[in-house]
Amino acid sequence: MIVQTINLTKKYGKLVALNNLQLNIEDGECFGFIGPNGAGKTTTIKILATLLQPTWGEARVCDHVIGYESRKIRPLIGYVPDFFGAYEDMAVQEYLEFFANAYNITGKQRARVVNDVLELTDLVSKGDALVDSLSRGMQQRLSLARVLLHDPKVLLLDEPASGLDPRARIEIRELLKELRRMGKTIIISSHILHELAELCTTVGIIEQGQLLFHGTIQEIVRKVKTGTRVHIRVNEQADLAALLLQRTRGITSVDQQDGRLIIELEKQTHDFTPLAKLLIDNNFKIRELHEEEVNLETAFMRLTKGMVQ
Repeated sequence: MIVQTINLTKKYGKLVALNNLQLNIEDGECFGFIGPNGAGKTTTIKILATLLQPTWGEARVCDHVIGYESRKIRPLIGYVPDFFGAYEDMAVQEYLEFFANAYNITGKQRARVVNDVLELTDLVSKGDALVDSLSRGMQQRLSLARVLLHDPKVLLLDEPASGLDPRARIEIRELLKELRRMGKTIIISSHILHELAELCTTVGIIEQGQLLFHGTIQEIVRKVKTGTRVHIRVNEQADLAALLLQRTRGITSVDQQDGRLIIELEKQTHDFTPLAKLLIDNNFKIRELHEEEVNLETAFMRLTKGMVQ
């Protein structure tokens, strides 16, 4: 187990930011940490980055205990916070050489490592540019370049796509996929759930400091899917179509939202094609008919209550 937390708890006075958090993350996983603002994601990542001490419980990285063996942990991790920091007077190359020197990477090795991370993050052309002149997306890529200098085993990324435009988000996502292919273990918090679903092998959903779910995307979909929901839109007389469907066997509920009918089928009923024939036989013209997709976003909405601390 490369990252593990056991009853991890963090309190600020009476506020419980983390409540007995249990996480087990394997080598090479990409773990997506999901939750509303104030749920405990950043607190967890800062503890794993050795920047915070837990109130009680235990956290381990590469089998080293946070708090007791933090000096052994720091060379093994790369931490990217949700803000860049103030390095406006440095050029990109100078910025990376500064941090490489901090990691005791010197001489020809330093030049080689800096060039390697510039190539990996597609920043070679920006080597002489001032850090402050970079776009938000390029600054995020530079942050990743910085934490890759010492070739860490674990990457801790706190909202790396926050504030990025769509193109920059796609570029960061593709970079993270490449890092995953390189065997890095990645822990990433984000609000962009569809991108996490594409990137991550496992996810954890946290709310008010408590872990609500930890597993694969497929497992979370199975957990929240209680039955089949069908969306139907007819050309006109949606009220009459709703009344007809409410009297039909196998349907437990019919709701109307913005002219669309949302039909909940009984648990044992999965085939919704007879609904189309029923409506057509009763002279309704169907504009739309499809099963509601259960994905990471719908699972998140069903498991959480939108509460913050």
